Amino acid sequence: MSTQIALLRGINVGGRNLLAMSDLRELFEAIGLTGARSLLQSGNLVFHGDGRTGADLERLLEVETAKRLEVTVDYIIRNADEWQTIISRNPFPKEAEDDPSHLVVMFFKKAPTAKDVDLLQLAIKGPEVVHADGRQLYIVYPAGIGTSKLTNTLIEKKLGLRGTARNWNTVLKLAVLSQE
Repeated sequence: MSTQIALLRGINVGGRNLLAMSDLRELFEAIGLTGARSLLQSGNLVFHGDGRTGADLERLLEVETAKRLEVTVDYIIRNADEWQTIISRNPFPKEAEDDPSHLVVMFFKKAPTAKDVDLLQLAIKGPEVVHADGRQLYIVYPAGIGTSKLTNTLIEKKLGLRGTARNWNTVLKLAVLSQE
């Protein structure tokens, strides 16, 4: 059984798409995914897979969540080895050390094109810096995230992809949880 990490997009934000983590853990168990553990209330689960991976597993979880919990949500899945690669390939090690809450990784189901990443970089009006690597986009928000014009909505529009972001502290906590 492989260890997997599930990231849910857009739950428990602004009073919408409310999901209890206990309900999600029960859903995972009901479809044969064992040992589901959650981190925070924003949709981070670590679990043991049954051989299903990637897009097939994402789709299964999306369908079952809609059917059983009546919430439409996107899942993005990475296995524990992929997660360690995401950490090791971080192009911003100084920021990870000095200000991890302002370093964000945005996760996508597929990799953005180089052309779309270039368009995103042209749209940045502040001090933010982005670096695409496979199905991830690393983003540094040196002046803070809350007031930045580089929003998830802008990123998704420029890249033509839906994604979900986690700050570096959460990325590291999920790595620890996946190794337990």
